[in-house]
Amino acid sequence: MVDTLYLTAVALLFVPWAYGLYALARDGKNRLVPLVRRYLRGRRQIKQQAEAEAEREEQERQLY
Repeated sequence: MVDTLYLTAVALLFVPWAYGLYALARDGKNRLVPLVRRYLRGRRQIKQQAEAEAEREEQERQLY
C-alpha cells in the first residue's frame, strides 16, 4: 500500500512539473525569441545607419 501511495504521489507531482517545463518553453518561444530578434534587428539598423552616415561624411569631405 505504501508503494502504491508513493507511486501515485510521484505521478501526481510529475504532471505540474512537466507542465511547468512546457510553459517555460512556450514562454521562451513566444516572448524571448521575438525580444532577441527585435534587439538584433535594432542593432543591425543602428550599425547600417552609422555606416551610411560615415559614407555620407566621407563623400562630403571628398567634395570640398
